[in-house]
Amino acid sequence: MTILGKTTIDAPSVAAGEPETVLTVEDLRVTFSRGGRLVHAVNGLSYRVRTGRILAIIGESGSGKSVSVRALMGLLPPSAFVTGSAKLGDTELIGRDERSMRRIRGDHVAMVFQDPARSLNPTMSAGAQVVEAIRTHRKTTRKEAADRAVELLKLVRLPAPERRFHEYPHQLSGGMRQRVLIAIALAADPEVLIADEATTALDVTTQAQIMELLVDLQERLGTAIIMISHDIGLAASYAHEVLVMYAGRAVEHAETTTLFGNVRMPYTQALLGAIPQLTTPAHALLAVVGGQPPDLSALGEGCAFRERCPRATEECAVQPSLEMHEPGHRYACWNPTGMGREES
Repeated sequence: MTILGKTTIDAPSVAAGEPETVLTVEDLRVTFSRGGRLVHAVNGLSYRVRTGRILAIIGESGSGKSVSVRALMGLLPPSAFVTGSAKLGDTELIGRDERSMRRIRGDHVAMVFQDPARSLNPTMSAGAQVVEAIRTHRKTTRKEAADRAVELLKLVRLPAPERRFHEYPHQLSGGMRQRVLIAIALAADPEVLIADEATTALDVTTQAQIMELLVDLQERLGTAIIMISHDIGLAASYAHEVLVMYAGRAVEHAETTTLFGNVRMPYTQALLGAIPQLTTPAHALLAVVGGQPPDLSALGEGCAFRERCPRATEECAVQPSLEMHEPGHRYACWNPTGMGREES
């Protein structure tokens, strides 16, 4: 069935009771040409997103996580060279022209960005912006769209939605603005919602409220969600599965409970070690991932993490592939944690 006709998405055959696959990404690569050098921002990324599930893609800044989802949306600058495959149902996203991508964005896959203050139009009321999104994707009267907009604002738990409908972004708190953005993203009932660092600019309490809202919407609407974040704690708390990226590659991928219950990739272990604990003294120095991320224009042949890794050996001069070493647990490492060597 076709995506462009807004029919039910075809999915690869799955076992009874398992969620359907709505988005399949295979060997995605994104390269930029800068100053005569090729920067390999995403290097062979593959994963699947299933209906009613939250996939968290985590990693440090510059790991390629945001670039990868912007490639799916066709939102990268002309300097980006994108190859590989990303199929939404039976519709290929990679290589489509801008005109056809406009028919997919919002209607089938929508995105919530990091900074709601920059994403909303300061000259339009919150309600008018939701109405505009609805009428962009649906043939409806202004009155019908306004009624639907209020319903969406209620759905995303915006306080006093009828009143907030007429207020402008500067009159709303950061959390309220982010709820308006989510309402806009849901205007056309997309199959996939991408939250690109959607809680980064918010305080801790509001972060939790927004994440709980996304989980509630995912459960009620069956929407698949890709959650892009550098916050490993949020991923552990809210995602069904986690994919860890480093230097443009996926280095570990598993169900959330499997991954955090049995971390194998030293990079993932380092990210976990950098999370402050309740028992950490107030004035203690926080743990950090030592060293610096590699130059993406000069990655070489080996594991990109080897210069920062306490478990690196001569084997690491060859790039390990991301493989299913244990049931449901993929990782790319010659010397994984918990595998017989004394932990550093």
